[in-house]
Amino acid sequence: MTAGSGKRVAVLRPEPGNARTAERAAARGFDVMRLPLFELGPLAWSPPDPDGFDALLLTSAAAVRHAGPGLEPLRRLPVVAVGEATARTARAAGLSVVATGEGGVATAVSLADSMGLTRLLHLAGRDRMPDAPGVTALSVYATDPLPIAAGATGILAEGWTALLHSPRAARRLAMLVDRDATARDSIALAALGHAVLDAAGQDWRRAVAADRPTDAALLDLVARTAD
Repeated sequence: MTAGSGKRVAVLRPEPGNARTAERAAARGFDVMRLPLFELGPLAWSPPDPDGFDALLLTSAAAVRHAGPGLEPLRRLPVVAVGEATARTARAAGLSVVATGEGGVATAVSLADSMGLTRLLHLAGRDRMPDAPGVTALSVYATDPLPIAAGATGILAEGWTALLHSPRAARRLAMLVDRDATARDSIALAALGHAVLDAAGQDWRRAVAADRPTDAALLDLVARTAD
């Protein structure tokens, strides 16, 4: 935990993103608690023929980090990324990013379509959204729950805002809070978008969603709304 302005945020996302978000929050003067709910790991997969696709769709930097050698034959495909963080990771891996959407998967797919990229290969996590029209999803990594001690969510009632980066994290936090009999109306949430917030359910002390899927927007939101 770091000393700060009195605004408290709990970072629930997996590593290595947890450390990056925590560092950004600390730099903004927040008190920070790191409580990752999941860990990421690679899956065995085989790449399809790249000639069957116009571009790669990347919705998470984890897909690039965990794709392994299967990524090699797909490198000639341009990349449509959801979010600048994913785009940066793709570029660092030597991929060519031709478009970056900031409004979620549907916006990125629409952006790709406007560029004539209508056959997208989505390198995704195991627990992914259903395929969108024109998108073929392939699981290359898994997000598995970490053990969380009974009663651990009680500390969140002590003035912390839980940062939610995914619908799955939102659902698991709600399950853990209910398991621990912690009152939802004692915990504040800040989510990376409305779909993420909706997954957490109702009855929280405060529940707000960022207008852009970035850490900067999420932390700006907490700074404006925290008690």
